[in-house]
Amino acid sequence: MRPEQWQRFKKAAKQAPDATTPVALIVDSPWIPGYVGISHLDYYVDPELWFQANLRILREFPDIIFFPSWWVEYGMAIEPSALGSRIHFRPDRPPDQSPILLRLEDVNRLAPPNPQADGLMPFALQMYRMHKPRIFGAGYTIPVVAARGPLCLAAFLRGVNQLMTDLADAPEAVHKLLALTTRTVIDWLTAQAEVIGGTVEGILVLDDIVGFLSPGAYREFAHPYLKQICDAFPSGWVKVYHNDANVRPFLADLADTGFGVLNWSGRIDIREVREKTKGRLCPMGNVPPLEVGVRGTPEAVRQSAREIIARSDGASLILSVGGGVSPGMPAENLRALVEAARCAQSRGGCNST
Repeated sequence: MRPEQWQRFKKAAKQAPDATTPVALIVDSPWIPGYVGISHLDYYVDPELWFQANLRILREFPDIIFFPSWWVEYGMAIEPSALGSRIHFRPDRPPDQSPILLRLEDVNRLAPPNPQADGLMPFALQMYRMHKPRIFGAGYTIPVVAARGPLCLAAFLRGVNQLMTDLADAPEAVHKLLALTTRTVIDWLTAQAEVIGGTVEGILVLDDIVGFLSPGAYREFAHPYLKQICDAFPSGWVKVYHNDANVRPFLADLADTGFGVLNWSGRIDIREVREKTKGRLCPMGNVPPLEVGVRGTPEAVRQSAREIIARSDGASLILSVGGGVSPGMPAENLRALVEAARCAQSRGGCNST
């Protein structure tokens, strides 16, 4: 994104009185390689292809804020690779991971990774070092650093089904595991911010596994760790939480963690989000990413976006899809989001395309 786009995003995130409605989309390797016509492996291992792919989408869609901006990621492999997971790379899709923590008690043998040396973390940091002069020189900025959340990392290490069983059978050991993964998240976000430098003013934490929890389990196994992450960074930073699973059980509690923006599923109405969060979070969403974003027509995208804007009742909103941009979302549907936001802010409203 450009610096002026970041200022617009910040105003909306902080729900400033003069904020407008930006269009911001979480884009990463599930979507970018396919859109620009390269393999995932080339996107991950060829620094020049990575740079040119990101530059291309920024130039093709100058009115969209691609979030978090120039994101160096290898699918969801960076953090689990640093914790010892086996990563399985494929030419035509993001990598998979295999659980390695076969016995939960072995968590006592794991130490927090060193971002400068472990797994894929040093490669990502080096990509930022290599490219940030070109990125800044081209007129763009990198204002946000990103990481998978504590429960997401725990699920990578343990397996989702096994982790859900562990919550009931071995809660003390799960807390030890979450202490490790939370430390990993904080250290990884900090390392990225230090390498990128003073342009960083925000964090993005992605953790869908939280959406599998009951309200009580959320308060015990998610809330304190999410709060610990937010508390580790300046209070004035923009803090964005992504979860396109079921956020309904903990909507009322989420703002108390310190997050100020929620990117959530297209299946939960924006008015319910506003009601349960009592206006303490800026919604970032929530056009359905598959049913409408990928499979729908541009007019269907515009109509969905118009309804979301209308149901915001004039309150701050960051228009997006309900999650990240899914593989196969066409260019005309991305542009339809921009058209919907633009006409909503014009005198004519959103009744015309």
